[in-house]
Amino acid sequence: MVATALPFRDDDLTVDHDAYAAHVRWLLDNGCDGVVPNGSLGEYQALTDEERARVVRSAVEAAGDGARVMPGVAAYGSAEARRWTEQAAEAGCGSVLLLPPNAYKCDASAVRAHYAEVAGVGLPVVAYNNPHDTKVDLTADLLAALHGDGHIVAVKEFSGDVRRAYEIAERSPELDLLIGADDVLLELAVAGAVGWVAGYPNAFPASCTELYRAAVTGDLERALPLYRALHPLLRWDSKTEFVQSIKLSMDIAGRRGGPCRPPRSPLAGITEAEVRAATEKAVADGRH
Repeated sequence: MVATALPFRDDDLTVDHDAYAAHVRWLLDNGCDGVVPNGSLGEYQALTDEERARVVRSAVEAAGDGARVMPGVAAYGSAEARRWTEQAAEAGCGSVLLLPPNAYKCDASAVRAHYAEVAGVGLPVVAYNNPHDTKVDLTADLLAALHGDGHIVAVKEFSGDVRRAYEIAERSPELDLLIGADDVLLELAVAGAVGWVAGYPNAFPASCTELYRAAVTGDLERALPLYRALHPLLRWDSKTEFVQSIKLSMDIAGRRGGPCRPPRSPLAGITEAEVRAATEKAVADGRH
């Protein structure tokens, strides 16, 4: 499932919905299973309500099957997250991706109430554990409680701690583990992950899909060399500049990434040079 980058027009930074729809179709045509609009990579925080709703509708129409669309429904308040989930249901989406409350560092009871509110809509909810940004850590014990409540079906694990996979499996054997960061793909696949919410397939869908399939089937002879080759790019998915980095890689690889909306500014200096060099090498090596 690709966390989709969102194309903005160069002149006024409005959303190019036609280009976005074409991008969704291209990803699916190149082996990806589905898309995740309105994630952080889709710059949802910088969108108006109207833009955010239309992005979801565009994704569903382009995919041709709402089951292949899992929009992010993160919001500061639980009521707003529920409204975005209701909109996703109306658009025909098959599931939603939900961060814990991100207005403040809340306790476990508030987290459980938040997920209960959104799960009440009736769509399957995938929890998103990103303690770096939200300051709320969905630990294995808290995930077990959420799953026991019947409010989540899976977790996108973005803590970066691959040891979490084993704790989660011990406490919640039926909870699906999804790889949440590109640069721990192989480690979490070996540990039993059954999905990947991915960033770099925006630029290299076929190569990333090949890597994922090999990793989750245990074909390390094929997966490890490809993982090593792509890792200079994949690690940028876990850095502050991940949106700009992936969009720059898209531009270099021949898929328009284009600008970001403020406050994100274009890459410069050594960061830009490192992303450019790694992308150009991947292109020269035939990655696509």
